[in-house]
Amino acid sequence: MFLFTKNGTAMDKTIYQKRRRDLMQQMGGGVAIVPTAPVRNRNRDVDFPFRADSDFYYLTHFPEPEAVAVLIPGRTHGEYILFCRDKNPDKEIWEGRRAGLEGAQEIYGADDAFPIEDIDDILPGLLENREKVFYSMGRHPEFDVQLMHWVNEVRAKARNGVHAPGEFVNLDHLLHEMRLIKRPEEIKLMRKAGKVSARAHRRAMQACRPGMMEYEVEAELLYEFKKGGSPFPAYPPIVGGGANACILHYTENSDTLKDGDLLLIDAGAEIDAYAADITRTFPVNGRYRGEQKAVYEIVLAAQHAAIDQVRAGRHWNEPHDTAVRVLVQGLVDLKLLKGDIDGLLENGRYKRFYMHRTGHWLGMDVHDVGDYKVANDWRLLEPGMVLTVEPGLYIAGGARDIPESFWNIGIRIEDDVLVTRDGHDVLSADAPKTIDEIEALMRSGA
Repeated sequence: MFLFTKNGTAMDKTIYQKRRRDLMQQMGGGVAIVPTAPVRNRNRDVDFPFRADSDFYYLTHFPEPEAVAVLIPGRTHGEYILFCRDKNPDKEIWEGRRAGLEGAQEIYGADDAFPIEDIDDILPGLLENREKVFYSMGRHPEFDVQLMHWVNEVRAKARNGVHAPGEFVNLDHLLHEMRLIKRPEEIKLMRKAGKVSARAHRRAMQACRPGMMEYEVEAELLYEFKKGGSPFPAYPPIVGGGANACILHYTENSDTLKDGDLLLIDAGAEIDAYAADITRTFPVNGRYRGEQKAVYEIVLAAQHAAIDQVRAGRHWNEPHDTAVRVLVQGLVDLKLLKGDIDGLLENGRYKRFYMHRTGHWLGMDVHDVGDYKVANDWRLLEPGMVLTVEPGLYIAGGARDIPESFWNIGIRIEDDVLVTRDGHDVLSADAPKTIDEIEALMRSGA
């Protein structure tokens, strides 16, 4: 059943009902407690923009702060309870519309809803005579304290024949295994995030000129994100020109872009809480020079080879191993490394130029949930998993053993890749990445 949420977006309640049902079947009993993220103060009376906790949103699609979901398998009066803010006309004038208790049930599918102010009175009773509590301890420390207070309140009733939960079970394992395999509705959102992000990268390439500030190019990205329906980026964009491209998580974005330098942009939109994560590296003036082109082609070849390893039944580390071998061979060919390929792989000397992994899970979090190893072995890839593939090379300036023409070349190429039954699907394919494609696009923006 499709209903419209308070911000006007369509919501299929059955999707979230099924997720909750699947989780409760795995729980077998007990109580699951899932709070949303707290509101965080930015300065004085200004808060950071609110974004719901990913686990909470995955199960509820409820976008408001001050909310807690409680799942109680087998409860006669409803298995899904939502504590949330009640309607308040005075506050809604200042802060915006609220779903309220009726909206929590009618729009968001709660079986029962209570005011968040009443949680101290109601939730301890829901814990009584339950064997287990499923909860992600440590994520929200303030809520951890609240939960222990409620459990101790139930323990205090032992003389009345009431017993408190005797076991805490980490909810992460069950819930994150569910989130790791993306369903069709999730893939649709991630595909849209990839397309919006690709348009933003194309816009940045066409707008870029020597003399611009990095933040001016960032503004082009953010414009396209907003225009595409993304409320905010999936993470702070990296817009690093020249030497800044060799800083992996550079986010100051405050320097002037220089003629002859490369610009590395790592930026992705978020669509209904699902992230894209794309990196492209292109010349500020629209043309790669010789050494830049040589290093770029090595990184691109490494990425192509790694993406080819993204197939069901391959293990998680195969794309990384493949990319590293191509990168090391390229560094040897350029005489930036000396030695036997296998020896360089073993002694790790290549890490001077390539110091990070080739990818990570992608989903509601840009570094998404899910174990990379199972029983100490690399996890096998399965259809529905989405990962990034992002090899790079970073040649910092100032090293005496590196020709100056290679100094401050930092290149990373990153795409979002879905594992399919018969191979893979690059969700970010609309962002150009060959030298010819990028140079042609930048010429068209002149």
